[in-house]
This record gives sequence, structure tokens and C-alpha cells, in this order.
Amino acid sequence: MPEQTLDDEPCPESLVGDHAPDRVSFIPPGLVLVATPIGNLADVSSRALDALRGADLVLCEDTRMTARLLTHHGIAARTSPLHDHNEEDRVPALIDKLRGGSRMALVSDAGTPLVSDPGYRLVRAAVTAGLPVSAVPGPNAAVTALVLSGLPPQPFLFLGFPPPRSAARRAAFGRLRAAERAGLSATLLWHEAPHRLADTLADLATQFGDRPAAVARELTKRFEEVRRGSLPDLAAHYAAAPARGEITVAVGPAPEDPAEAQDLDEQLRRALEQNSLKDAAALVATATGLPRKTVYARALALGKP
Repeated sequence: MPEQTLDDEPCPESLVGDHAPDRVSFIPPGLVLVATPIGNLADVSSRALDALRGADLVLCEDTRMTARLLTHHGIAARTSPLHDHNEEDRVPALIDKLRGGSRMALVSDAGTPLVSDPGYRLVRAAVTAGLPVSAVPGPNAAVTALVLSGLPPQPFLFLGFPPPRSAARRAAFGRLRAAERAGLSATLLWHEAPHRLADTLADLATQFGDRPAAVARELTKRFEEVRRGSLPDLAAHYAAAPARGEITVAVGPAPEDPAEAQDLDEQLRRALEQNSLKDAAALVATATGLPRKTVYARALALGKP
């Protein structure tokens, strides 16, 4: 018999199989965040199904979307909408229910709750109130796109959806480029709507240049596609062949530019000779256009022995 580890600690029979007779009684009171499939309805764990079966209430981004999953797996559960437009108003009543011992599951339309989806206000309120909050991990579109992209998997930075308007989008991308000039090096990830994809890729190409990238579309579904190439090439492709479905964009990290980083350090060293750290950072930030917090952090690093 193999040696047992902490991870091998016996679990109640009701938590480990669909054949178990009484799983509901073992689901504790509190809020559980349940990850759901990002496309293929079979991509759901037995723990997730247990949590949904045992919940007194399933909070859904869209009850119609969640109904498809519940029906597919033969789960009869009481559902209620929790989305961006009603979350703030609903939180106090939901917290009262949790205080009363309610078992509550939170799901989004697809993937892991809170990641570009509603639920943060409720979780924050529950944590502040000292109520139990747990999670059943599972699918996540951004991480799935990352591991399929062929780009460096770590570190990575997930940024949600970019601004919908080009001017704001370019400004946001410009701030990221400034952070890269100050030392940020990570694969960058965004979700995007299909009708904005070509324009977003064009704006990315303007700000980030001939950077390797990938567009992941309809992940885990019948028409899954991961197209890899340079940002200009991807922008040209999707301008000519508009995309459909759920989309995640991945952009590779900035190539090392020793001269650029050295120039920032030299400016900071000169400024620090005659100014306090705070004033030196402010002067260099103004001169370079880099975010003040980013320059200040670099100034702190240079000041350490």
C-alpha cells in the first residue's frame, strides 16, 4: 500500500463520485466560486457539479446561459441573476442570507468567476464580513489561450478587455509600452469582441511593432482556432477575414533593449545627484513620459545597495 500524504486524506464518499447517494449534506454553508466550461459543456469537474447540486441558490451572470449547463448535467437548482448592473444593489441581501447559513454558488457565463466577470463586490463583502468563501477551480479562457499561444507562459499579465474606442485603446497600450521601457517584461493578454478585433490588432501593431502574438478563438469548441504570427500580419488577416466567437489576444513580451533601460537609469542617476529620490523620479517621469510610479520604483531600485 503506497504511503499516504496530506493530499490523500480520505474524503466523504458524497464528494467523489456521481454515484454517491447524499452529497448535498457535505457542502458547507458559505459562498463558493464555481468555474464553468468556456465552451465544451463536458469540461466541468465533479466538484463543480456537486457545488451546483448542493447550493440553495446559484448566482448567475446570465441565468439562460447557466440553465444550459444545469440542464445538460441534470441539475435542478434555484438560480438568480448577479451581473454588473445589479450586483451592488444585491450584495447586502445576499450577505444577510450567507450570515443565515445559506449555501450559495457563484458562476459566470463561462470560465472562472470574477475574471473579467461580475462577483468581486460580493466576494469582497463576504470576506469583510468574515463569511466562508471558497472556490472550485476550473476552466479559464485567458490561461488556456496563453498555454496554446506558443509565447512565454510566465510571467504574464491579463488585462481584461481593452477600451472600445481607438484613442483610449492606444493611450492604454502606450502606458504599457512605457512600463515596458521601465522594465516590465511579460506576455500580455486581453479578451476582445470579434467586431473590434482587427482595429485592436492594428492599434497593438502601432504601439508594440512587429511583436509575436496569437489570436485564440472559440476555445474548446468545434471551430477552435489559434492563429500565431506578428501583430501586423494578424491585423492584416483579420481585417480581410473578420473573426467570430469568443476571442483572446496574446502578445509576446518586449524584446530586451539594454540601451533603452540604460538611458532611464542614467537619467535617474544624474537627477539623484542633486535632488531627493521623489523629486528626481518626478523630473525624469516628466522628461520621458513614463508613469511617475514606474520611474519612482526604478529610482528606489537604483538607490538600494
